[in-house]
Amino acid sequence: MRRTNDKSLKEAIEQMMQVYKIKRKFDETGVIAAWPKLVGQSVANRTKELFIHDKKLFLRIESSVIKNELMVMRTQIIEKINSEAKTELIQEIIFL
Repeated sequence: MRRTNDKSLKEAIEQMMQVYKIKRKFDETGVIAAWPKLVGQSVANRTKELFIHDKKLFLRIESSVIKNELMVMRTQIIEKINSEAKTELIQEIIFL
C-alpha cells in the first residue's frame, strides 16, 4: 500500500526537473541524440552542426541537395521532433 506522499521514481525525477528548470534542456538534448532516428542515418551523417536555441533548431548540412530536401520537409520535421519530445520544443528550423 502506498502512502499519500509516496511518488514513483519517474514522478520524482520529473518534479525535480521542473523545480530546477532543466526539463526543456533535457528534452532538447534528447532530440539531438535522436536526430539520426528522426531524419535517417544518411542525413545525420551529413549534419555538421545541430543545436537548439529559443525554440529554433539550427542546422548546418554539408550537402546542398539534402539541405534543399530538408527545407521542403521543414514542417514535417518540426512535427516529428515535437511529437518525439511530447511538447512544443521547436517552432522553426534555421539552416546555417
